[in-house]
Amino acid sequence: MGFEILRPGALSTVQDKGRRGCLSQGFQESGACDKYSMKLANLLAGNLEEPETAAVIEFTLKGGELRFTSDEIIAFTGGDMKPSVNGTPVPMFSPVLVQKGDILTMELAVSGLRTYMAVYGGIEVPSVMGSRSTNLKCRIGGLEGRSLLEGDCLESGSTSRRFKKIAKRLRGNKRLAAVGELEPWLRRSSTPYRFYGNDPVVLLRVVMGPQEGAFTDLGLNTLVRSPFRLSSDCDRMACRLEGEPIEMRNGADIISDGIAEGSVQISSDRLPMVLMADHQTTGGYAKIATVISTDIPALAQLKPGEWVAFQYVTPGEAVAICRKEAEKLGKLKEWLMNTVYRQPL
Repeated sequence: MGFEILRPGALSTVQDKGRRGCLSQGFQESGACDKYSMKLANLLAGNLEEPETAAVIEFTLKGGELRFTSDEIIAFTGGDMKPSVNGTPVPMFSPVLVQKGDILTMELAVSGLRTYMAVYGGIEVPSVMGSRSTNLKCRIGGLEGRSLLEGDCLESGSTSRRFKKIAKRLRGNKRLAAVGELEPWLRRSSTPYRFYGNDPVVLLRVVMGPQEGAFTDLGLNTLVRSPFRLSSDCDRMACRLEGEPIEMRNGADIISDGIAEGSVQISSDRLPMVLMADHQTTGGYAKIATVISTDIPALAQLKPGEWVAFQYVTPGEAVAICRKEAEKLGKLKEWLMNTVYRQPL
């Protein structure tokens, strides 16, 4: 059992960490754009053993409406779409108990761009090449390889016996398992800001290369000296940026080579675009840098018209930042396991 989609929202898909190891076959990784929020939602919903592989729903810009067909434990993270159950607001960043027949409604995002809803036991859809993520380009994974539609029914992977015991512990203790408003550092990824006057701008840390030789010193400095604004041409594939052009030595074209999530390509208009979860497998534009994995979630929550800045870090610094982020979620997992979701059940 699980829930039925009454209204799908702007773009709602089933996602997990992504489809790894298939780029050589031409299949994008896909997965959640904000993987930090995806993992956090799974932890709060009780999916402690598989916070990266338990499938969630990714709502973009505007959530929809759905009816639960069984009792469930859910959790919302990422952008705030003001979720409510039967007309009563429910908290973000906290486990929520819902009952069979309850109606969940979500609105236009008042902060962020993407909201993640995790369900205890994960969303049960077939695994395709090791992932349940929806690949919209190849039409595989998720539910028939497409975004969710009115009338779709999805099931959770919770077992009745274990669910009842966890639900019993949660009643009256949901706040204990919640990430409060006084813990903003835990609600989102550890991405810093750069201030231009009084205005904070998300600061994306990048590792230089792999084609830094294609750019002049002025071009390399322009990337980290000037802020860039997200254009209206942003989606799950890439975020195109507007700002000061990046100076190149001999143009943007290269022999096509591999693309990674976070690659910063400079196209023929000499402006950067950051490749996201549904990025292509290869590309023929020079890549000036790569956004570190810790900071991609912050970019995934920005809307067109908002600003970002860049800062170079070394590969060693990038690894240290990534390990520290993993340690942060690891400590939360351990805390949850020792409180509401403690073993054995």
